[in-house]
Amino acid sequence: MAGRLEGKVALVSGAARGQGRSHAVRLAQEGADVIAFDLCGQMSTVPYPMATSDDLKETVQQVEELDRRIVAREADVRDSAAVKAVVDEGVAELGGRLDIVCANAGICTFGENVWSLTDEQWDETIGVNLTGVFKTIRAAVPHMIQAGNGGSIVITSSTAGVKGMTRIGHYVASKHGVVGLMRTLANELAQYSIRVNTVHPTGVDTPMVNNDYMQSFLADAPEMAQNMQNALPVEMVEPVDISNAIVWLCSDEARYVTGITVPVDAGFLNR
Repeated sequence: MAGRLEGKVALVSGAARGQGRSHAVRLAQEGADVIAFDLCGQMSTVPYPMATSDDLKETVQQVEELDRRIVAREADVRDSAAVKAVVDEGVAELGGRLDIVCANAGICTFGENVWSLTDEQWDETIGVNLTGVFKTIRAAVPHMIQAGNGGSIVITSSTAGVKGMTRIGHYVASKHGVVGLMRTLANELAQYSIRVNTVHPTGVDTPMVNNDYMQSFLADAPEMAQNMQNALPVEMVEPVDISNAIVWLCSDEARYVTGITVPVDAGFLNR
């Protein structure tokens, strides 16, 4: 049986591990070929280990094991030229079309409060989580329009994109920012049958959260742990739960769904 995304090409940023890898694999399972990229390096303000070249190679292997094609490159989502080069190369190699964009790359760092954040913390978080989304979409949209097949753009926001949270004001600002970007793009791209939505996960069991630094931090910051509480009896959702929502948003089943925020939050408390 053909998958729901058979014959389509999907772009995934932050694809080396965690949610990004899960999205790339699920999209491939549904029939899509994949363009994938990730920084594969450490950023100075990020206190937990970030993805590596080996992680990206593992994503490639998992997609290829599904008999789907993948073009994977190391690129910084903040670097306009690098992102454009990845997208242009991937589209050319995968048949000249682009149908799906998963603007997923993101980081999370912490401060005592907004006014104690350093310029570097603010700039790196906004640069990846908001400006990086803009640069990814800017590189992708001309290909989607030129192909003339419509398509779907899904931006990864967060429960922090719908409410305020202490100690991560820069993260909250970035995740609120992509919602405004999504709503504008949904209006601008509707004439091309390109739909744009955001997904809003609660805590997700990925290496960004499930590491020694983060677990120690959450143990010492109960208000942060409270921010990740769910009504349903799960501590965290799995990456595939987000991926399944994205697959639906990118499928014909959601062909008239655009301009909305989609929670994947297990009944996230304190809405």
